[in-house]
Amino acid sequence: MKRQVEQVSRRRIALDQQPLLPSLREETAAVAPGIERPVDEGPNLEAVLEPSNLRRAVRQVIGNGGSPGVDGMGVKELPGYLREHWPSLKADLLSGFYRPQPVRRVEIPKASGGVRKLGIPTVVDRFLQQALMQVLQQHWDPTFSEHSYGFRPGRSAHQAVARAQGYLRDRRRWVVDLDLEKFFDRVNHDKLMGEVAKRVTDQRLLVLIRRYLRAGVMEHGVVRPSTMGTPQGGPLSPLLSNLLLDRLDRELERRGHHFVRYADDCNIYVVTRRAGERVLSSITRFLETKLKLQVNRAKSAVDRPWNRSFLGFSFTRATPRRTVGVKALHAFKVRVRELTHRNRGASLGTVIRDLTPFLCGWRAYYGFSETRVPLHLLDCWVRRKLRCYVWKQWGPARRRELQRLGIPPEEAGVGGCSLGPWRMSLHPVTNRALSDAFFAARGLPSLCAVP
Repeated sequence: MKRQVEQVSRRRIALDQQPLLPSLREETAAVAPGIERPVDEGPNLEAVLEPSNLRRAVRQVIGNGGSPGVDGMGVKELPGYLREHWPSLKADLLSGFYRPQPVRRVEIPKASGGVRKLGIPTVVDRFLQQALMQVLQQHWDPTFSEHSYGFRPGRSAHQAVARAQGYLRDRRRWVVDLDLEKFFDRVNHDKLMGEVAKRVTDQRLLVLIRRYLRAGVMEHGVVRPSTMGTPQGGPLSPLLSNLLLDRLDRELERRGHHFVRYADDCNIYVVTRRAGERVLSSITRFLETKLKLQVNRAKSAVDRPWNRSFLGFSFTRATPRRTVGVKALHAFKVRVRELTHRNRGASLGTVIRDLTPFLCGWRAYYGFSETRVPLHLLDCWVRRKLRCYVWKQWGPARRRELQRLGIPPEEAGVGGCSLGPWRMSLHPVTNRALSDAFFAARGLPSLCAVP
């Protein structure tokens, strides 16, 4: 392993000593061979390096926060670093000497099980990617399909769900739920750069984007080259994914399908199961042959919309109404259990302060649901979990604490009951002492309240 690290390091040093411009024509040809360049002007490096664009990028990177990359620099250090090093950094970009650093690979647990691999670029590379993305998005976004909603200004997941609901109201009660297997990890660089080259004439930008794709990944201290994929975590990756999947959008439009796409989540709505099976088969062939993407056949399916989830939401049967999906409900309970674990040892006020941002964020998103019963049931469940937490903390002092909260002495005797906290959390005396008003007075938000 040590020998492999030394070999990778020597290769990177040799590459860093070579300028971009002398071999620019050859490297650009390798980016997208056979692609005919458009004659109209598009985004260029000078637009990326405009002071106003750079200032906006700095503000965005600092506002996003995030962990350091492989160099250990934090976002708060970025302004000072740029004040000192920007002239030389700009010169490297213009002359072609600049090469991105590898991304730091981290694994984030998913609520459904497994992990999601994220690539964290250095803060400087995040800043440059953000500046590049702002310019490219300005040119590319107006050309994207109206059926695409992910990572686009002025568009949201709620709009995508509402569009899907509209198809159901038009009596399209079967859905082709496409799942792309590890999409961001398996993007074909040649296919992607072919699409970029159709829209970018500045060869310097073409090579810079390609170098970001091939910057490599550092995992467990070892740098590995990147031969495919666009690592999640960088500002440029969502835009590039939309660019590649715009080919899918245009193909679906050409065939006259009714669909909604949010990043790599795509649902196609049809009238019959048989039509859905034909669509799933033909679109799978298109994705695997034309875009070199892998469809997860185990997770993709033709089914009723109320049996599936789209962006965390599902729909009711008779009259299509938005409701919270089963997976989202499960993930909610998993997170609340972590925050209200009875052995935490924190005060009730601390637990509520930890719960509040999660509950408010969850309510802001899932408050879009049109069925309020699941939200009410979750509200009741959260308060019951907190009653368990308090009952456990009270211990031998339960009778005294119940009396302190206004329970008469003859009723406070339930504090000596041998039943466990979960069963006692439903006892009428416990519910009177630790009422909804009790928790509301301590700042616990309600999921049913209007955000």
